[in-house]
Amino acid sequence: MLEGVELLRNLAKSTRWGTLCWMGSEDARHGTAKPERIVRDVSIAPMTTLELGGAADFLVEAERPGDAIDAVRWARDRGLPLLVLAGGSNLVVADDGWPGLVIRVAIRGIEMERHRSEVLVTASAGEPWDAFVEAMVEEDLAGLECLGGIPGTVGATPIQNVGAYGQEVATTIEMVRALDLETLEILSLRAAQCGFGYRRSIFRENPGRYLVVSVTYRLAAGARGTVAYAELRKTLGKSAAAAPLTDVYTTVLDLRRAKSMVIEADNPNRRSVGSFFVNPVLEARELAGLSERARSAGFEDLPFHPVGENHFKVPAAWLVEHAGFAKGRHHKSVGISDSHALALVHHGGGTSAELVEFARQIRHEVLVRFEIELQPEPVFVGFPTANPLSSGQSTE
Repeated sequence: MLEGVELLRNLAKSTRWGTLCWMGSEDARHGTAKPERIVRDVSIAPMTTLELGGAADFLVEAERPGDAIDAVRWARDRGLPLLVLAGGSNLVVADDGWPGLVIRVAIRGIEMERHRSEVLVTASAGEPWDAFVEAMVEEDLAGLECLGGIPGTVGATPIQNVGAYGQEVATTIEMVRALDLETLEILSLRAAQCGFGYRRSIFRENPGRYLVVSVTYRLAAGARGTVAYAELRKTLGKSAAAAPLTDVYTTVLDLRRAKSMVIEADNPNRRSVGSFFVNPVLEARELAGLSERARSAGFEDLPFHPVGENHFKVPAAWLVEHAGFAKGRHHKSVGISDSHALALVHHGGGTSAELVEFARQIRHEVLVRFEIELQPEPVFVGFPTANPLSSGQSTE
């Protein structure tokens, strides 16, 4: 048996890890998603970090790949649309809910395979992401330490190529195992086959096609943490270059907490999807035009930083604030976080229609003032179109 498996076998006994499972073809062939496990008229809102949205006509929890396969067949027999739900941390559900079957991914388990200075860690899609990152840091495995505090599950990370504070999962992902919901085959996709880019992947570009089963990360044993992000480097100070993983991880948590980007029960900004808009990436000529428009509007401090050759990332939060939407602004039962201009929050008792209406206002004003069309980061479910923020689209 592989070195490290015994470690994970012990971890599996704790509530952090749930049950250690082996994710081979046997699981795929023998599912247990029987009709009696499928429940009717279940509110989706409590399963999302926004706590918005209507009910699912039907819902089933998939504890192994075979459960999902059985559920897909059950839905096909009845002509029902499918929705795959993981942690619900990047999801905006329409007020009318989902008129079909929701498959909630609850596959748990971890495997480790050591190769000298590197370790391949395979985590099942239903593992809580932040607990997984924390455990990797405790095991002195580098590669994910800047991604702590992000809500959701492991299975969501490759979908939008989760990234923060100078790291993104595409740099450490070795393989993604995903169930093709059309063919019902489990595919093993190398990182190069996943189409990773800034907040994108083949999984995001083909909504409803794949259900992530597990993700394998290649992590470095005993390496220093990644301190590439300017704010993180400044906060760590002189110790940045030699900062141990634990210091990087806890500093990132502190930075996220200061921006209300860590979900905590007593935080009034906790109901959100984190960053609501993607930071625009511009070519040099586009950046020059934006800088000129910013100066014409009286703003000399347009921030940006290079990302690759001849491309530059501009903080969407800056554009939002300088388009007139300050932190703490309210719109009916939603608004902007008191701590971060890019986080749209639900204050309770609201609707998804209110959130979309407010997001449209922000997007419109940024477009009018800066000629930049912000793109949403969350996935919209149950709406007439994939992007209901586009002008003229109904939220009903």
